[in-house]
Amino acid sequence: MSTAPLQQRLHSLDFFRGLVMFLLVAEFSHLFGVLMDTGNESITAAADFLFHHAQWEGLHFWDLIQPFFMFIVGVSIPFSYAHRQKKGESESQIRSHALRRAFLLLLFGWGLYCIGPEKIIFQFDNVLAQLSFTYLVAFLLLKKTPLTQGIIALLFIIISDLLYRFFPVSGFDQAFVAGQNFGAWFNIFISGYEYGGHWAAFNAVPTAAHTLWGMMAGQLLMGNTTASYKLKRLWWAAALCLLLGVLSSFFTPVIKRIATTSFIFLSGGWTIAALSVSYWLIDVKSYIKKTLVFRVVGINPLFIYLFASVGGGNLIQKIFRPYTNSLLGIFSTWWASFVLSLVVLFCLWYLCYWLYQKRIFIKI
Repeated sequence: MSTAPLQQRLHSLDFFRGLVMFLLVAEFSHLFGVLMDTGNESITAAADFLFHHAQWEGLHFWDLIQPFFMFIVGVSIPFSYAHRQKKGESESQIRSHALRRAFLLLLFGWGLYCIGPEKIIFQFDNVLAQLSFTYLVAFLLLKKTPLTQGIIALLFIIISDLLYRFFPVSGFDQAFVAGQNFGAWFNIFISGYEYGGHWAAFNAVPTAAHTLWGMMAGQLLMGNTTASYKLKRLWWAAALCLLLGVLSSFFTPVIKRIATTSFIFLSGGWTIAALSVSYWLIDVKSYIKKTLVFRVVGINPLFIYLFASVGGGNLIQKIFRPYTNSLLGIFSTWWASFVLSLVVLFCLWYLCYWLYQKRIFIKI
């Protein structure tokens, strides 16, 4: 935990991280579930596309949230490294910190599955568990050239693609069929069972590309080149990823749950584009100056994610539900649920704001 003043930061990165975390906090407030229950088919369809994952094939907006988060962590790596160097930390100290952070991310990600069950569950498909691998890979490649970093990112994608296409075990040799592919076999191999929703723990390997691309973007943004040059490089990278994603989708379906090649490129392209827009609007043109609403959530991302994941949002709901039901339930149960979700969202946000005001930043 830190109580030091905020350091000079890349404002667009703070905004991007905060927006992603704000959306995750909104999910824990159950706001999206309430929007699905309006009875209006158009609103339900829009909410499903925006705030729920595709059932199998396809790309919804919500499928981009994890790539956003893993990419943002990558962008932060060179900034964090430079900051620690400036504080006088040695290479061994920085390396030890990175190893400890990767271990704790894995521990927290795995530990979330052990809350409630009567025995230990070894499951590793959530963002924290997978980020422990992608973060460590990116950190270890921090001093390599951009060409090397890009080639290794591509190798992770290709290796994953080949494993799915040519895995020889009977019953798991259908590359893109739910529960009958390499990802399902790998889940059973490490955990003893297939995961609900057919999410694959092996996704950490191909999605390492997102964190590596983020680190490459961070190094670009830290450079001494002009903002125009940086934006051009980011836009070209986004366009290339989107083009590769579209082309690969002709022979590889877009499936987030097993992180197919087409999904990695498409989501990577949209992620780089989102950072580019944020950088242009906030750091270059200063069109958006008031980003505090989102930044306060993004400054303590691990804390608010873990707090909400272990039931913080549900606890707040239990406290305020009697009031919203009593005041609004007599008129409309939907409005009572809607207002309750907004109250929970505000409380979770205000907790982040309070930590920000007290200059308390919980890190690992």
